[in-house]
Amino acid sequence: MKCVIINKTRSKEFKPYYYLFEEIAEQTEKCLQLIDNYTISIILVRSKKIHQINRDYRHIDRPTDVISFAINDTQDDYEIMDEEKELGDIFINVDYAYEQAQRYGHSFQREFGFLFCHGLLHCLGYDHMIKEDEKVMFALQDEIMDKVVRRDEKI
Repeated sequence: MKCVIINKTRSKEFKPYYYLFEEIAEQTEKCLQLIDNYTISIILVRSKKIHQINRDYRHIDRPTDVISFAINDTQDDYEIMDEEKELGDIFINVDYAYEQAQRYGHSFQREFGFLFCHGLLHCLGYDHMIKEDEKVMFALQDEIMDKVVRRDEKI
């Protein structure tokens, strides 16, 4: 899986964590036994920008931690003809990543990776709107993340 990273924060402090996206993508491919060549876009933003996106596209007037826009939500599979299949865009709020890492008592690395993993699973068609689907999605998140960043790891 190819990860395209777009850093809209204008800060280089997140660059050392970019490897997480590749490792999580690789673990996701293994876990879900994906065989196609996928591409996913990751856009790093601050609270102000994700608030605007959340308001404009989801009609929720507040910031959030991650927003996914899956290509397959608006396009039939047969319309994707390229060698690489674009999954969509994942917007990660880096401000929330820091806050939530502290709140949940784990490393920024784990939270940053988790937000990507969560968004990636949404782009692959997983959801957590009903309890049964939530159990499946959250178990996959744990399985993937535990192979990349230990839960008790502090940085």
